[in-house]
Amino acid sequence: MEDSSTKDEAGAAVDAELAKAIMARQFSPSLIGTEAWEGYKFSDMEIRIKESTDLYGAVLWPSAMVLCHFLETNRDKYNLMDKNVIELGAGTGLVTIVSSLLGARVTSTDLPDVLGNLRYNVMRNTKDRCRYIPVVTELIWGQQEVEQRFPRATHSFDYILAADVVYSHPYLDELMDTFDYLCQENTQILWAMRFRLDPENSFVDRFQQRFHMEQLYDLPSLSIKLYRAWRKDRRTKDQGEAAA
Repeated sequence: MEDSSTKDEAGAAVDAELAKAIMARQFSPSLIGTEAWEGYKFSDMEIRIKESTDLYGAVLWPSAMVLCHFLETNRDKYNLMDKNVIELGAGTGLVTIVSSLLGARVTSTDLPDVLGNLRYNVMRNTKDRCRYIPVVTELIWGQQEVEQRFPRATHSFDYILAADVVYSHPYLDELMDTFDYLCQENTQILWAMRFRLDPENSFVDRFQQRFHMEQLYDLPSLSIKLYRAWRKDRRTKDQGEAAA
């Protein structure tokens, strides 16, 4: 029987190998040109991402690479072809781009001040490459705003994608309400999160009150976890409590 230290060592080795494979997706341009960009390789494509370092939301964080790696390497189980997908807090657009390359109809959302850079990256990397042209649009989190932007009568999503949207900011309640509104009965959430501060841990606890969660990746070397989540069936729960 393996002791705990052996299991810990094996887990650390798996973590290190996976983290290495994910970070290897990134490359730097061989020649310095007039425009600074970072390169990524997904779906056998070279993706060029322009960051905007003066805007916090327009910098690419490793959580986006983790989510993209998962989507590409698990495309048989999580097939995005012809699926309706929305990305929250799209930032520089890498997740939107990779999802589009994998065949999804993507709605890419973020705050107004990062939309220009987001739209530039998305259009630059998806034009004439994708089955569907991604839609880039503003979304301020919160139930009232999301209801106006995406009424349920005309909008439903197979997947909600989110990378590093949870951090120490004053809008975690609005983010929770946005997840809650957009996630319908058959919607799946794929959410990569970097753990930094206590508010992020407490957000996960609160999230589990509304959603079932499955951990797909645990990468301590990157302080990142990847989750799959889906709605709790309130009707089944209520019926069970009534029967008891």
